[in-house]
Amino acid sequence: MATIVQKFGGTSVGSLERIEAVAEQIIATKGQGHDIIVVLSAMSGETNRLMSLANAIDEQPSPRELDMLLSSGEQVSISLLAMALIKRGHSAVSLLAHQIGLKTNNRFNKARIQDIDNYRIIKELQQGHIVIVAGFQGVDEEGNITTLGRGGSDTSAVAIATSVNAKECQIYTDVDGVYTTDPRIDESAKKHSHIGFDEMLEMASSGAKVLQSRSVEFARNHNMPLRVLSSFSKGTGTRIDFEQQKDKKHPVSAITADNNQALIKIEKIKPNNHFSVAILNELAKADIEIDMLSQLAGSDGALSIYFSVNEVDYQQSLALSMAVANNYGHDSVIGQQDLVKVSAIGNGMKSHSGVAATLVQTLNNENIKIELIYAAEIKIAVLVSNKLMEQSVTKLHKIFNLNSIN
Repeated sequence: MATIVQKFGGTSVGSLERIEAVAEQIIATKGQGHDIIVVLSAMSGETNRLMSLANAIDEQPSPRELDMLLSSGEQVSISLLAMALIKRGHSAVSLLAHQIGLKTNNRFNKARIQDIDNYRIIKELQQGHIVIVAGFQGVDEEGNITTLGRGGSDTSAVAIATSVNAKECQIYTDVDGVYTTDPRIDESAKKHSHIGFDEMLEMASSGAKVLQSRSVEFARNHNMPLRVLSSFSKGTGTRIDFEQQKDKKHPVSAITADNNQALIKIEKIKPNNHFSVAILNELAKADIEIDMLSQLAGSDGALSIYFSVNEVDYQQSLALSMAVANNYGHDSVIGQQDLVKVSAIGNGMKSHSGVAATLVQTLNNENIKIELIYAAEIKIAVLVSNKLMEQSVTKLHKIFNLNSIN
């Protein structure tokens, strides 16, 4: 008998009818002889509703109190699912994060998991219960409720699966697997039957919304196989693990797009060894994550620094950059919004040359201006105008022949 962790997202439990359907799916898995741990998100739209209530009181609510509020959404969904299972004659128990000892740091609104005491979960499983856990939430060392950020239920599920040495962590969502690109952008997109952790991590951090990037990182670090499945249709989904598929015909496995990007340009900086460090330190203090970063030196020794951030951090990043620049006697700070990061991702890049050249040439042929480019071992990413997102994705998906992946 194996232990299986199944996570269901907000759309999967978005109504009472959907919760009843999820109960049937869980019973079917239980019938195969498995111990089942279920991790749930709040019902679809509930977190946004709670957020709007908070903003109606205070546009910048207390982070601690916001976590207290937002964490209530999952309590509703787990209790309703437990009722649905009990009604069907199955023993089930719903548990909040503090009841299973899911410990996090104290970074409210985007906490990170530090430890899980699996005693309560194991005890409930041994008694034959289906264990239903609230995702997205934890508790810090002082007993404060914390939340893990958007998509945090994925990370909850992976962490719980790791703590009980589960056979697999299954992520049920509204899509039936991981695709070569977003099917809503390009209908020729193909579903992968299998993909490696490294590729999935790059995809998740580059705009693919199937999985939260931290959940993939957690799974990779603890070698916990993932499977993305649809809660609306049957199928085997996409398996994600350390096994790498070698496809000589397809050095690129996916094209992703993240349209929540902004760019900061600091130009004509007089030679100064401390300026770049000062900028980066200020952003780090503000807990702002830099995505793409480029530093160029001109023939006269002057520097130009370009970096991208999520658009939610744009205004603060721009203000901090201007403040640092002024301290060093510079005033050439330019901000640019309405950008999209388009990325080509694939393990095949390790053994294939020319991917970057093909990508840049394809966009040039389409008269798509590249604002910034970034290259890594298995990813090439560019920033382009948000208006050109669909055109960029479809052209690159076609040029790399991804509609022929089996």
